[in-house]
This record gives sequence, structure tokens and C-alpha cells, in this order.
Amino acid sequence: MYVTGKPKAFLRLDGLVLFAGALILFNSTQQNWWWVPVLLFAPDIFMVGYLRSTKLGALLYNVGHSYLLPALLAIYAWQSERPLSLAIGLIWFAHIGMDRCIGYGLKYDDDFKHTHLGSLSKK
Repeated sequence: MYVTGKPKAFLRLDGLVLFAGALILFNSTQQNWWWVPVLLFAPDIFMVGYLRSTKLGALLYNVGHSYLLPALLAIYAWQSERPLSLAIGLIWFAHIGMDRCIGYGLKYDDDFKHTHLGSLSKK
């Protein structure tokens, strides 16, 4: 079972807010905007686990598409005054927000298309 109806719409709106907010904050890092298109899809490398199995694929995908790693990177970068690392963390957040906005949620380990936001087969 997964989220449906109005809660699903709010979660997708949350994704849009995360995407926009991360890009607004990216602007404050004073980094070049060409980093955004270069790195925006980099978190999808976490899908590599699907080459082995759906269970490993879902695990790695969820690690790369949850908030923990970009948050740790952003906190480290902010504390150590590393604006490029902070920018990378914010782009990572933007990627997650973009995915959630269009309906790509965290994966269940039975099928790539089975996410916490619903089935990708039935958008």
C-alpha cells in the first residue's frame, strides 16, 4: 500500500518546494550555475544496484534518494566553509525534490516501479 489522493498531491508539492528551495539556496553559494545541469542527475547513479537485483537496487536507490546523505554533506560543507560541497549537497536535494514532484518515490524491493508515492505504471 502507498499514499494516494490528497496526501499524495501534497507530497508531490513538497517535492516541488524542495526543488525550488534548494535551487534558491544554491544561488547563495556563489557557484556557477553550470554545476546544476551537470550534477542534477548524478544521484541516479544509485540505481546501479538494479543491475544485480531489485532488492539491492531499491536499497541503494533509497540511500541515494533520501535526505540523510545530502544533509550530512551540506552540514559538513557549511561547517567547514566549503561552498562547492554545499552547492553539491543542494543540487542533490534539488534532484530528490524533482523526483518526488514528478512521482518518483522511494522504492520497494519487489519492483522498480513500486514506490511510496504509488506505482509508476499508473501515473
